[in-house]
Amino acid sequence: MRVYEIVFTETLSKVVKIEAKNCEEALQTAHDMCMSEEIILDASDFERYNYGLFMD
Repeated sequence: MRVYEIVFTETLSKVVKIEAKNCEEALQTAHDMCMSEEIILDASDFERYNYGLFMD
């Protein structure tokens, strides 16, 4: 098994690591986890992010 990094991008982005036999299985697992709400994209995932870096 290998570990694949999957990047979810909607309004926010999130990187998760999925252990799978191949890329297709990793993508399917990530999709299934997202659909079953095991992976949720929301602002709480980004609490440690310094938004001040991008302010004018």
